[in-house]
Amino acid sequence: MMKKLCFPLSLFLALSFPLIADVHGIESPEYTVVHSESDFVVRLYRESAWMSAPTEEISFEKATKLGFHRVFQYIEGANLNWSRISMTTPVLTSIVPDAGPFHSSAYYVRFYLPVKFQASPPLPLPELNLHADKWPSHCVAVRQFSGFARDSNIIKEAERLAISLSRSSWTNSTDFGMNAYSIAQYNSPFRLIGRVNEVWVDVAGSEGSDCASSVLEVY
Repeated sequence: MMKKLCFPLSLFLALSFPLIADVHGIESPEYTVVHSESDFVVRLYRESAWMSAPTEEISFEKATKLGFHRVFQYIEGANLNWSRISMTTPVLTSIVPDAGPFHSSAYYVRFYLPVKFQASPPLPLPELNLHADKWPSHCVAVRQFSGFARDSNIIKEAERLAISLSRSSWTNSTDFGMNAYSIAQYNSPFRLIGRVNEVWVDVAGSEGSDCASSVLEVY
């Protein structure tokens, strides 16, 4: 029987979150930049597979920590293949307003699967309550912000992205009122300066030609 992996939360987060400013070769989902302004960009992401951890927490910070705890056990070998899976970036927490208990937000912590496991991810142990999500190629509007992503600032950052989009040609392409947005985190919690976070929101109809009509940069 698989033994439950037990680690202090701060320890496994620090060991597993990469420092993107210092570590090279960490896999991330591939994308092209199709639109760029001073305070946001629109990216076209390729089709990708993610492992998702739904949580019942009503706090973004608690949901991210506890959801990632389960993901960490999965990548350390708590799967039916006993496979060790390399860490990737970003760790994504998707937020669906009014979909949780008592009309709170619902949270899904998502881990991008390395290319090696994109086609056939190892099945997680059932008790982890994880599931694989296959995302089609689609466009995402992105705003970057620094510091720590907290319950106290993520809504403000999402609102700033919404305001920027409302003043641009993408004003009718997104809807924060109905759709989920996500917070992407790239750094260890022990990194105090130079932190990178992003707000993501899907662009409506992003599989169409309008979104991908011009490519500025490829990543």
